[in-house]
Amino acid sequence: MYLGIDLGTSGVKSVLMDEAQGIVGEHASRPLEVSRPQRGWSEQHPDLWWDAVCESLDGLAAAHPKAMSAVAGIGLSGQMYGATLIDEADRPLRPGILWNDTRTERQCAELAEKVPDIARIAGRRPTPGVTASKLAWVAEAEPEIFARTRHVLLPKDYVRLQLSGDKASDMADSSGTMWMDVAGRDWSETLLAATGMRREQMPRLHEGTEATGTLRRTLAARWGMTGKPVIAAGGGDNACGACGTGVIRDGEGTVSLGTSGVLFVAMDEARPSDTHAIETLCHSVPGVWHQMSVLLSATACVNWLAKLLKRPAAELVGALGTELEAPCPVLFLPYLDGSWSPLSDAEIRGAFVGLSHGTDDAVLTRAVLQGIAFAFRECADAFRSTGTSIDGLLAIGGGSRSDLWLSMIATCLGVELKVPAASELGAAFGAARLGMIAATGAAPQDVLRRPVISRAIAPVESLRPAYGETYREWAALVAPVRRASAELGRAG
Repeated sequence: MYLGIDLGTSGVKSVLMDEAQGIVGEHASRPLEVSRPQRGWSEQHPDLWWDAVCESLDGLAAAHPKAMSAVAGIGLSGQMYGATLIDEADRPLRPGILWNDTRTERQCAELAEKVPDIARIAGRRPTPGVTASKLAWVAEAEPEIFARTRHVLLPKDYVRLQLSGDKASDMADSSGTMWMDVAGRDWSETLLAATGMRREQMPRLHEGTEATGTLRRTLAARWGMTGKPVIAAGGGDNACGACGTGVIRDGEGTVSLGTSGVLFVAMDEARPSDTHAIETLCHSVPGVWHQMSVLLSATACVNWLAKLLKRPAAELVGALGTELEAPCPVLFLPYLDGSWSPLSDAEIRGAFVGLSHGTDDAVLTRAVLQGIAFAFRECADAFRSTGTSIDGLLAIGGGSRSDLWLSMIATCLGVELKVPAASELGAAFGAARLGMIAATGAAPQDVLRRPVISRAIAPVESLRPAYGETYREWAALVAPVRRASAELGRAG
C-alpha cells in the first residue's frame, strides 16, 4: 500500500493506492486560508500545513485502518516556490511566502543584473514567484530574520521535516527556486551567492523517485502503520501531476484547464528560453526535464463571465454545442489577474475587443473560450521556439469536459488532445506512484503508465488557417492593451 500527500495552497489531499494502482481511499483537509497583510503579499504559516497533513492522514487512518497499516512508501507533492525559513531549532522564523506573492519585482530585476546568464543556469528569467527573490527581500526588509535563517525549505519539504526529520528535497520542486543549475541538476554556487545564501542552508537534493528517509516511529504508530514506510523525494504539484498521468517522455504533455491553465511538456534535455517567461525545470524522474507555462486565469475567466451574466458556467458553455465554428469576431484577452507566462507582466489586464449591438451571451462565451485557447497557443509557440516538440497532449481539469473547447485548443495548437477516462488523476496520485517506486525499486517507466483514454479530439484542419489569422490579430492587441492597463492602473 502507498500513500500520496499533496499540499496545496487551499488544502491537503491524501490518497491511498494499492499494488495495482487502484485508489483505496482519499481524504482532504479543511480549507487553508491565505494571509494577505499587504498589497501583493501572500503568506501561510507552516504550522497550518502540518496541521492539515495530520488532519488528512488522521481521516484516512480512521476510514481505512487496514490499508493504512500496510503502507510501505509515501510520496510528497506540494505548492511550489514557497519560502519556509527555519532557525537552528528547525522552527519557522516567519510565515511562509507563497508562490503567488508579488512583492519582489525589484529584487528580481536586481538578480537579473547580478547574473546576466541567469536564464541559462536556472532555466527561466526571475519573476516574483521564485524562492530566491523572496530571500533577497527578507535580507533587505527583515535582516534580523535573514541572519537567523539556518535553512530554507519548500512547503512540502517542511512537511517532510515533520514526517521524518530530514532536510531534503527533489530536483523538480527545487529547480523552481532559482538557486539550481537546472541542466546540471545541482545547486548553483553562483545563484546562491547572488542572494547571500550558502549551500549548507539548502536541503539535500534527490531525484523524485528516491527515498529521503523513513517515517518517524511515533507517527507510524499514530496512523497505525506497522512497518517503517520510506518517504520519496516527490516533486512539485505540476511534476507530480505529470507522474500521475504518465507524462515522462520527450514531447508528451498535458494541457490543464482548471482555475488556472497549465501547459506542461516533458523533454529529454534542458532547453531554457532567453526570450520568454516559460520555465524549464527538472522532472521528478531521473534524466527528464520539462517546460511549463501557466495562465493565471483559465476557467476562472469562464466563471467570471458566468457571474457577470448571472448564468451557470456549464450552461453558457453547453449552449454553444460541440461543433467548432469559424473564429469568433469578438476577441478576449484573458489577463484578469495579469500575465505570468509566456509574457511576465503584472500590469496587463483583460479586455474585450469588437463588441457590437449584436454581441450576446453566446458570442461573449465563445470569445472567452477562444481567448484562453489563443493564450495556450502563445505558450506553445514559446516552447517550440526553443526546439521543443509537442507530439500529443492529455487534456485534464474541469474544462476538459467541453469537447468544443478542446476542439478549439487542438485546432489552435495543431495537436490532438486525449482525455483520460479517470475523473481524477492528480498530484496526490502521482506522489503515491513515486512512493511506490521509492519503496520497491521498480523502474519509473513501469509504474508511471499512461491512463486509459476515453476520447480524442483532433484539430479541425479546415479551420486552422482561419484560427491562425485570428490568433495573429489577437496577439497584436496584447501590447496596446498592456499600455492601457498600465495607464489606467496609475490613474486609479
